[in-house]
Amino acid sequence: YTTVAVGKISHHPGGLGGKNWSDPAVVEMPGAWDRQPLPAGPWRHPQGFMHGLANGAIRSESPKFPALEAVDGPDTIYPDGRITRAALEELRGLAAAEKPFFLAIGWIRPHLPFGMPKRFLDLHAGTALPPIPHPEKPTGRTTWHDSKEFFGYDHGGKNPNDDAAYADRVRRHYAACVTYADAQVGQVLAELAKLSLDRNTIVVVWGDHGWHLGEHAVWGKHTLFEESLRAPLIIRSPGMPEPGVASAAVVETIDLFPTLCALSGIRVPDFLHGKSLKPQLATPAAPGRVAVSYSGGRETLRTDRHRLIRHRGQDKSAGYFELYDHQGAAGETRNIAAAHPALVRELAEKLDQRLQLETAGNLK
Repeated sequence: YTTVAVGKISHHPGGLGGKNWSDPAVVEMPGAWDRQPLPAGPWRHPQGFMHGLANGAIRSESPKFPALEAVDGPDTIYPDGRITRAALEELRGLAAAEKPFFLAIGWIRPHLPFGMPKRFLDLHAGTALPPIPHPEKPTGRTTWHDSKEFFGYDHGGKNPNDDAAYADRVRRHYAACVTYADAQVGQVLAELAKLSLDRNTIVVVWGDHGWHLGEHAVWGKHTLFEESLRAPLIIRSPGMPEPGVASAAVVETIDLFPTLCALSGIRVPDFLHGKSLKPQLATPAAPGRVAVSYSGGRETLRTDRHRLIRHRGQDKSAGYFELYDHQGAAGETRNIAAAHPALVRELAEKLDQRLQLETAGNLK
């Protein structure tokens, strides 16, 4: 396979580290890509590109960088339009080569700052937004935080937690960023069809995390709540028996590697921890499994019904637990751990099994 990555695939757009993330001697994923172009354009370097606003504005060069922006112009006045243009060029070249390829395209939006061509924001003007679910700050011990990344941008002195009009404005900008990103995906799908590649190309659209838009009084990620951890995942594979049918199965992002291998007829490496999603693609009602995530000294396990969050003690002891029932109306606002100690123990054991933890709490 020819492997090409365009945009933000690993942590830095372009896949390099060092000053401004542009040092060719510092490669984030050595040997992974035959090519990894980054069309930085007026943003000049990958670091400026990552948090860039319209027409080359760079966050590090402005002490009061706006959180929200919408500027008239083509898609390419923001970084994601440049990523799409480069991806289409790569796709045409890959098609002409008549060799199997793996093309990864990493669009940045929706990501702070929330900026996009204005016509995408106009699409959401006047749209009634649903109320923010459970907008109150949790009263008990949780993974809540004060949204430092979000409030590091300029909001003109406004706080969406106590200003409903501004909260709606932020949410509309976020929705417009999603629409902007969706339009970029559409351009790639259209080019696949134009090149007659759509019938034998597997397409995966996914995100690396979710995002709080006021739930639990958080505006950002980095919690272990559902809003932060649940991410988009869409798979289109030629010959799917039930295309377009959603699956409610709990799966993990590490399942994508073995899934792509299985769908492509490639041997699945024996060192992978994920599981192929071919059963769910064949039968959307097929069950999933449990999913784990972790941050700092906290770990979580999600089943099809419950979420367990464990805060480890300083001595690596079991510490403190949060347990939430997703079949109840309260969701992740009512910690029921104290009322269900047996279930906490059962889920904690599953969490340990998945993380392969020793009794002392260290990774094997």
